[in-house]
Amino acid sequence: MNLRDRVALNTQDLRRVRGLSQEELALRAGVNRGYMGKLENSKYAVSVDILEKIAKALSVDPSALVAPRN
Repeated sequence: MNLRDRVALNTQDLRRVRGLSQEELALRAGVNRGYMGKLENSKYAVSVDILEKIAKALSVDPSALVAPRN
């Protein structure tokens, strides 16, 4: 699995565990909802700055978004 797919799936899993919609996570992270959807579907690669914003919005360390999946 490539890193883009890993970030997409980890973001999606963490968002769902916290009971957030894509729209709510996008709002908290300060990004467009459409961008969040494309990120979660591996259509867009995330920048380090956006990765940090998403991690903060999910209350996790950024490394959680790039961690290998089991």
